[in-house]
Amino acid sequence: AARTHPSAHSHSQNPSSTEMSNPISVGDLGVALASRGWKASILDDRDFCKLYKEELVDVDPAGYLKCVDGRASDAKGVQQHGPKMLGGVYGIAVNRGIKTTKELEAICKEVKDAGHVPTVHGDEGGILGCGFCKLWMNGKFADEAGVATAAPQFTADEGAACVKKAGGVVENHVAKHTEKYVILNFVPGKTFVPNGKDQRFIVDCWALGKFNLDITKYALTAAATVEKL
Repeated sequence: AARTHPSAHSHSQNPSSTEMSNPISVGDLGVALASRGWKASILDDRDFCKLYKEELVDVDPAGYLKCVDGRASDAKGVQQHGPKMLGGVYGIAVNRGIKTTKELEAICKEVKDAGHVPTVHGDEGGILGCGFCKLWMNGKFADEAGVATAAPQFTADEGAACVKKAGGVVENHVAKHTEKYVILNFVPGKTFVPNGKDQRFIVDCWALGKFNLDITKYALTAAATVEKL
């Protein structure tokens, strides 16, 4: 998504088809994104997949709860079939404003209990190759309106070590970012597979309800992340 003309494509089924403690509202996200000058198209999942030649896949128990990063990675097969969230488990951490590795470890346990593999990632340049992680570690969300989450009390290396110790995975992404747009997916239990040759950011919004996150804060965090990359 270009910084000057960011766009998002939302697609959903009947919201009542899933049980969530924190139901997702397409309207809430639309308002949050429009306030930043984003243009969003809301499409039925079948129309979206046909129009953009995309394919939804079922989330797999072996799937990584991984970053929305559109690049290819060392995750293989069904490991790519997990929910996509900002920075992997860091997306949950920032939304809740955590500070310590103890809190991060608890999030990893929560993710495992929910049936996913907790992850964070770096790239060929190192562990700060995750743009979301780098922004958080450098305190770039502290003064962001609607987010206001300060940097944690641990480094990126310490965070990665914590995730690994908690039974998670430190994934490695490759190549440069060339994402053209952002997919906001509202179809419960479904996701898209990253394609390094035709990149797009993938945000599985249904997972926000699964972890009872603040939807508006998450949307503003996502928009700020793409704009700052």
